[in-house]
Amino acid sequence: MTLSVRPPAVAGMFYPARAPEIVAEADRLLEAAERRLADMPDRPHPKALIVPHAGWMWSGDLAALGWQTLAPRAGGIGRVVLLGPTHRVAIRGAALPGVDLFATPAGALRIPADEVLEATTPLARPVGVDPLTHAEEHALEVQVPFIQRVLGDVDLVPLNVGLARPDEVADIIDALWDGSGTVVAVSSDLSHYHTSERAREVDRATIRQIVDLDGPIPADRACGASPLNGLLTCCARRGLRPRLLGAHNSGDVAGDHDRVVGYAALTVEETRS
Repeated sequence: MTLSVRPPAVAGMFYPARAPEIVAEADRLLEAAERRLADMPDRPHPKALIVPHAGWMWSGDLAALGWQTLAPRAGGIGRVVLLGPTHRVAIRGAALPGVDLFATPAGALRIPADEVLEATTPLARPVGVDPLTHAEEHALEVQVPFIQRVLGDVDLVPLNVGLARPDEVADIIDALWDGSGTVVAVSSDLSHYHTSERAREVDRATIRQIVDLDGPIPADRACGASPLNGLLTCCARRGLRPRLLGAHNSGDVAGDHDRVVGYAALTVEETRS
């Protein structure tokens, strides 16, 4: 049987175009992330992640920092539920791409679509299928090589999330978050096109809201606000709390501080007494 594939859309733009270069760059970023984690007095033990999705040259260090926190659990995680925003084709609710495999030039991950659709069918807003919204979307694709390098050949549930209430998204996450073998990740950048100074101020306030579960986060503070607010609702339900790993903006990388984009990586962990 021939399997259908969502092919790579942004390889060569947001991350390298060829498999050897993808692997080499992902490994370089993950090794640097591991050094940062080793210097932390209290290494994170995440249940979920919040990671940025710009080109790797801009935010790949922070995305790698998030994914590398899962390295100690490699082998014990069999499925990643990955939620991101719709940059090109807007939708209502959450949608799968309607294929069997999600590919990058470095390989492909299986999509357990039937399981996802069955698990969410009873919900007021179940997961749908919309190939068009996935066709050119980058927010999920840029995460896939990190997933492959850290966790290996796991199942991927790639969900583009459009217009939806936080509780609707939370219900979807809860329906798919079936124990320690599943990890949830939200792909989101922070503020857009402020000066660096203003972006740091705005992003600090947004990160504080996220850490304090003080949602909802407005869409102008995080482009992945819809899935992010769903995850924060899940955190409140489950007694989990986000924890900041690191943050910066594009001006810190490129030196152009007039119109920047903000990025942050956070883990979601059990609330400590």
